[in-house]
Amino acid sequence: MNRQTNILKQINITPLAAESFGVRSMCTHIKTPDISIILDAGISLCPWRYNLPPHPIEFKTIKTLREKIAKVADKTQIITISHYHYDHHTPTFEDWIVNWTTYAETARQIYQDKTIFVKNPKENINSSQQERAKVFLKTSANYVKTLHQADNKTVTYGNTRLFFSKPVPHGEDNSAIGQVIMVTIEYENERFMFAPDVQGPISNHTQQIILKTQPTVLMLGGPPFYLAGFRINDASIQNAVNNLKDIVKVVPLTILEHHTLRDECFKQKLDPVKICADCAGHELLTSAEFIGIENRFLEANRKNLYKRFPPSEKFQLWTKTLSNKIIVKPPVEE
Repeated sequence: MNRQTNILKQINITPLAAESFGVRSMCTHIKTPDISIILDAGISLCPWRYNLPPHPIEFKTIKTLREKIAKVADKTQIITISHYHYDHHTPTFEDWIVNWTTYAETARQIYQDKTIFVKNPKENINSSQQERAKVFLKTSANYVKTLHQADNKTVTYGNTRLFFSKPVPHGEDNSAIGQVIMVTIEYENERFMFAPDVQGPISNHTQQIILKTQPTVLMLGGPPFYLAGFRINDASIQNAVNNLKDIVKVVPLTILEHHTLRDECFKQKLDPVKICADCAGHELLTSAEFIGIENRFLEANRKNLYKRFPPSEKFQLWTKTLSNKIIVKPPVEE
């Protein structure tokens, strides 16, 4: 059963793809009495983890969830893009190992005739995302009804208000990975806040924005434990945990997703946060737990997937072609 029923009455939250569903994504459908929105309609797999490509079960999962996103998008008016990583927006090139996309059809199914709110493609953006934004504007943007730069903007549809934040760091302050925009969807006295890829948040400034917003429900990209010690220093990870502890004391329901769930031991590392939430009488859930289904941490458990469910000989032969410039669709059994 969807856990929002005790907290939200007018804002319906439906996660469409997430780490707890088995893919890299925070794609979420929001519906109010006025409007239907998809937040960050992207989905990806990690091409190599533990020196292994995605397992056939991961490919089956991304295929199923891609179809689900396209089906929901068909009846949705608005789509947002918080930043230009491919697990947060859908590209137009063919890619069968990371994004499960055809040349143009996959993106067209999502963006055609939609109103799109995007992070500014030229300001407060790093070079790699700027290049991806240029490609999006030259390709997928041709399908859309209207496109708006959303940074620090407020939009109203009936009694529904969308508050887009100023750009905040993709993790640490001055992050080389770039910046993202958060969005709060408000209907009367209910507020749902979407804070993708803030990684905890690590940034104290980002934490203050979240606390000031006072969301009823928060969906948050949590601390990247799996990057600790080599891409992100331990002090930054600890600061992310401390910031998250303060957040769960204030927010009635926090849906924690994304980078956090890529670590096999994330639950133990989140124990101090869970204790803070419990003491406040608040909830800390994954997207899967929020809608009442079993967690599927496929990337974090990739080694075990290969041991428990050895791929077919045909699939193993396909993996030997992964050094090719053009990667054909994997032979994934139905």
